[in-house]
Amino acid sequence: MATQYREPLAAKVARRLQSAAMALGTADPVRPVKRLIDSTFSLPDGDYRYGNNALTPRAAPIEPSFSEMQPNVLRFTIEPLGPGASGMDRRDEATREMRRLVSEHFGREALRWFDERSEAWRGFGSGANLGYGAFFGTSSDRDGLAASKVYYETGEHQLSAMPTGLLSIVRTVTSLMPSLKPLFTTLSAMRNDGGQRLTFVQPNAIRIGDFQPVLDALGLGDRMPGLLQTLGLTLGGRFDLPANSCLVAFGQDAEGAPEFELYVMLGMIPDVPPNFLQLLSLGLNERPRELVALERWLSAFTPDDDVWPGRFSILSLRTGRRAPPRVSLYLRPAEFELPMRALQAA
Repeated sequence: MATQYREPLAAKVARRLQSAAMALGTADPVRPVKRLIDSTFSLPDGDYRYGNNALTPRAAPIEPSFSEMQPNVLRFTIEPLGPGASGMDRRDEATREMRRLVSEHFGREALRWFDERSEAWRGFGSGANLGYGAFFGTSSDRDGLAASKVYYETGEHQLSAMPTGLLSIVRTVTSLMPSLKPLFTTLSAMRNDGGQRLTFVQPNAIRIGDFQPVLDALGLGDRMPGLLQTLGLTLGGRFDLPANSCLVAFGQDAEGAPEFELYVMLGMIPDVPPNFLQLLSLGLNERPRELVALERWLSAFTPDDDVWPGRFSILSLRTGRRAPPRVSLYLRPAEFELPMRALQAA
């Protein structure tokens, strides 16, 4: 008896990304990374094995995101390779894909920069005790590939490999808040620039105001009211975050000044308001261009036969000396959530 052919999930992922690109007016985001998408999503749609991943547990590992700082850009992150791949395999695959894209789209100097900055994470002896290994992401605008990113799993022993300016920021931060645990470092290559950031997880319950000494030390103390205003509004007056629900990232802007980003893991918050999106939109009313861009992005990821794009996984606020807090929103698309029967099988 002939078995029924089930289309690989890669085809569905590609269609959604290409459809979103058309809605947002960006270049095709699939073409530069088609081979990686094909190898990552080679199993059929709905296969329960997809749910065993570190990026979007219980769903296929793809996470689009909206950034107020890049309102007309299509961004997404994946956990490379299919279920069952080792952390070292994922790290090596993300590195290969990053090097290829940087070389082809951004040039030799950018590739040299990436090779130098990534040595401590991809070199000999750096793959011991890896969990997920690495994530990989791209951003596309109307002119093509705008950025390529690799997120390397990072341990305490690798902090000294950070560039001097970032290392100074990290030492300041960890001296004030020693409970922070390094999670991953992000290496981003863009058309005319590149940068590195370090993201920590806060394993303890914490109040948002507890970051005030850190912001003061980085010269960003005046940004706390903006953080509190947006988070207090969207979280229904909540100013405390449960254990393991908070990530914080540190980097530098083009002039070397510190940048700070606070990520709230919405799935870890027990009482996110049901009108969360309405509250977030209310907070963007004073920035109508960004609000319209958010609405377009939500529409771009809403299936034709549905009225909602999916579940929001992360809300983040990023700020620096030159910019007040700006919102990013991360999505678990409804199309790639595993059905209950698959979760029960898992």
